[in-house]
Amino acid sequence: MKVWKLVSGILSMILFALVTLQSCAAGVANALEENGETSGSAGLLVAVLMLAGGIVSVATRKSTKKGGNIAMIVLFGLAALIGFANYGSYSDLAIWSGWCLINAVLAVIALIIGKKNSTGSSEV
Repeated sequence: MKVWKLVSGILSMILFALVTLQSCAAGVANALEENGETSGSAGLLVAVLMLAGGIVSVATRKSTKKGGNIAMIVLFGLAALIGFANYGSYSDLAIWSGWCLINAVLAVIALIIGKKNSTGSSEV
């Protein structure tokens, strides 16, 4: 799981820039069209949460404690929830929310595997 955390963290930090630029463009388009959508603002929140999740992922990749995985579940899960709930005319937000959901699910798997490994090693 160390390699996954490193790769997903780096990709999330790189995607932050792309999602931010797209969200700003979507926000300007929403303002110019006066359509009342909030997909641009939601995209900025998703981007910030994705950046935070990526930083946590890279920083805790070698840790055996479960706090890093829980933080990743919260950050990426919240980003996915916000993105899926508000994507509207900014349909790429659903893709970035899917990426966040994948990371949250893999963090849950890492948490479960870590729990099994820690209980299995204490019995021996």
